[in-house]
Amino acid sequence: MKRSSGARLCAVAAMGALSLSVLTACSDEGNGDSGDARTTASATASAAASDAKALPKAELEKLLLAQGEIKGYKVGSGDDTLPASKSAVKTDKEACAPLAYAMSGLAPGDTESGASNSLTEDNVSSAATKAPGDISESDLENAFKVNLTFVGLSSYEGDGAQKAFKAVSDGIAACSGGFEVTAQGEKQKITKVAPDKAPAAGDESVAFSVDSAVDGEGSATFHTQVVRKGNTVASFYTVDFASLTSTGKSATVPAAVVTAQLAKIK
Repeated sequence: MKRSSGARLCAVAAMGALSLSVLTACSDEGNGDSGDARTTASATASAAASDAKALPKAELEKLLLAQGEIKGYKVGSGDDTLPASKSAVKTDKEACAPLAYAMSGLAPGDTESGASNSLTEDNVSSAATKAPGDISESDLENAFKVNLTFVGLSSYEGDGAQKAFKAVSDGIAACSGGFEVTAQGEKQKITKVAPDKAPAAGDESVAFSVDSAVDGEGSATFHTQVVRKGNTVASFYTVDFASLTSTGKSATVPAAVVTAQLAKIK
């Protein structure tokens, strides 16, 4: 992906909109088996799942990481960056919807109980303390070295969490050839879905990457991890704006965020 001042400026604007949607806007302005799922589920755990009760949204919000609970990150509500409901996210293939939901901080399975927020790596730029006329190209480069991770939590009745996780895992293979997603009114073409290395976390975990077409500038890659812990499913989707505007490659999901978030889920 070619770098331009317009693309860099648009990357900052992406802080206030869903990344899949902004990817298209920035380009315009500038010109079966997942293969890597991990599970530790047992027959006993499966039996216990039948009695599971979904946590209400208010309780899930308390489980989300809060400011000060993870060093080196600023925590935001996600209200300005994530879709409010599944109705704002549509896919042309039903099997691919759970992937799109996971990338949007929404519940990948059948539940009304979900909560989300965002975590930004705390990278204070010297440009923030300078007058506009004194900001150098180097200051601008450093200002764009930002990692933003969207976190979604969803809770389920009975074996709903296992079904939600399976829908994501199965979707990776089913959607390997790509799919089309419309998020908050913006249409985007996913050209490829591939399994990533799943984190050693929770009862079950899976990871995948998607390549997304960018008009006139090739494609960009994004990474997502989904972890089930009991009857709660956590999704993590990360964007590295510096890499995105220069190489089209997004950062992997920070292990520290996954570890800290899962530690709050009992």
